[in-house]
Amino acid sequence: MTQPLRYAINVTLDGCCSHEEGLPPDEESMAFWTDELRRSDTLLYGRVTYELMEGAWRRPESGEWPDWMDASEIAFAEVMDPMRKVVASATLDAVDWNAELISGDVVDAVRRLKDRPGRGISLGGVRLPAALAAAGLIDEYTFVVHPVVAGRGPRLLEGIGESLKLELVERWEFGSGATVQRYRHPIA
Repeated sequence: MTQPLRYAINVTLDGCCSHEEGLPPDEESMAFWTDELRRSDTLLYGRVTYELMEGAWRRPESGEWPDWMDASEIAFAEVMDPMRKVVASATLDAVDWNAELISGDVVDAVRRLKDRPGRGISLGGVRLPAALAAAGLIDEYTFVVHPVVAGRGPRLLEGIGESLKLELVERWEFGSGATVQRYRHPIA
């Protein structure tokens, strides 16, 4: 049995996936994202998302979290920082931060990654998830839909080619008005 590949991302009402366009994080949303991380033991990112996450959530060499972080952000960082990370990139020569690099045929590499033992793989980003969705490798999709119209930015699963028929398995609303929508492929 393969471990599940779970894609989760913040998105605006018009399908924008820029992390700068949604509502600012609050305790409730940070607790949600921390729990999402705990569902998996591996993180899978492309280069852009890996570098973004590393810049924000890697423990500084001093060992002290930055002053800008509140308790909910520190809790998130303390879960993410030690997790195993896999980075798909054709431009990076090396990675660290508990990470390994995959290159070449990413779809084949992710198939092999799913065959390894584990609780699951948490997928983030925009371009890599579109390629993996097109290949039928994503088992679960979780969208935190923010009540914002961005009007610009990268779009959710843009360019996948064919439609995806998904089954809604969960939905709830945060106090901020953002909604969590969790989908999976229907079992044939």
